[in-house]
Amino acid sequence: MDTAQAVQAAFPSAIWIVLAVCAVLSAVGFYKFVYFLSVGYGFAVSGAGVAIWILYGPSMGVWEMILCLLLLVYGIRLGGFLLWREIKSASYRKTLNEATGGGKPIPIFVKVVIWVCVAVMYVLQVSPVFYRAANGESGGASIAGAVLMALALVLESLADKQKSAAKKENPHRFCDRGLYKWVRCPNYLGEILFWTGVLISGVGALHGWVQWLIAVLGYVLIVYVMFSGAKRLEVRQNKNYGDDPEYRAYTKKTPILIPFIPLYHLTDVKFIVV
Repeated sequence: MDTAQAVQAAFPSAIWIVLAVCAVLSAVGFYKFVYFLSVGYGFAVSGAGVAIWILYGPSMGVWEMILCLLLLVYGIRLGGFLLWREIKSASYRKTLNEATGGGKPIPIFVKVVIWVCVAVMYVLQVSPVFYRAANGESGGASIAGAVLMALALVLESLADKQKSAAKKENPHRFCDRGLYKWVRCPNYLGEILFWTGVLISGVGALHGWVQWLIAVLGYVLIVYVMFSGAKRLEVRQNKNYGDDPEYRAYTKKTPILIPFIPLYHLTDVKFIVV
């Protein structure tokens, strides 16, 4: 496949429909800026899963449909949880406010640029599932990817539930119970594993180097976002709990993002921007 064919195969008309869906659903960020990367993110991924199903459903196999269903469930769970957390938690609302400049007005130009960028990124992320459906491919990678995505959903949901319970019991203490005994950001780990499953699902179904480039770029971007989120959380927790000997001991023995990998701190990693 030459370059022109690879580019043509990577951008069928249907991919622009998926992009439009992601753009519309992530536009909630114009209501509240942080929603571009939180609630709008979840809704956009859900919408992409539904769009792929509608566009290619009649020609898709069972496991390809399951991939779309997992995207839908993932996005609804994440977007719903973040909305619920914002409504219930004053401290979370304060964190969101601080993350967006303390309520300072953000120029519309900046909002539009961020909106376009995140909508494109969300399409890149779901592209392995899209291309598998668009190319009419079925195979074992669909099963492997779906299984990992499902397990990651369970991991992420359990991590959120455990942290919510711990904060309800003691809002002023860091969480080190359950999954948090093994890794300090198990919810972000769940995110990485979910999108690893999405990428795996595309193996054997991606046609040409451009489709591979799009799929890998989407994966690299979301992994970077998760590491950036983990670094941001570390900075905030250091500020809140840095004087607590138990917290300092916890951070020295518990990896920040990947269990059993001795990476304990990200604050000194310069290329990860928060």
